[in-house]
Amino acid sequence: MAKIIQNNDECIGCGSCAMLCPKFWEMDCEKGKAFLKGAQKNKATGEYELDLPAQTGTKNIDCNKDASDACPVGIIRIEK
Repeated sequence: MAKIIQNNDECIGCGSCAMLCPKFWEMDCEKGKAFLKGAQKNKATGEYELDLPAQTGTKNIDCNKDASDACPVGIIRIEK
């Protein structure tokens, strides 16, 4: 299983994640930040987390890796 983690407080709203991986990321224009669809806020860390089931295709993981790599402030990470 992979987990996608986002530090939303540090998001600058550049939109690269939403452009590269729209199935998982969307922009909130009112807040000026990107959000990880379906993620839950970890109360201990304040970060948003989304678990991807083991059967999730590599295409979904790859697009999130692309989003992570493109993030200019490095607030997206993928843990396996």
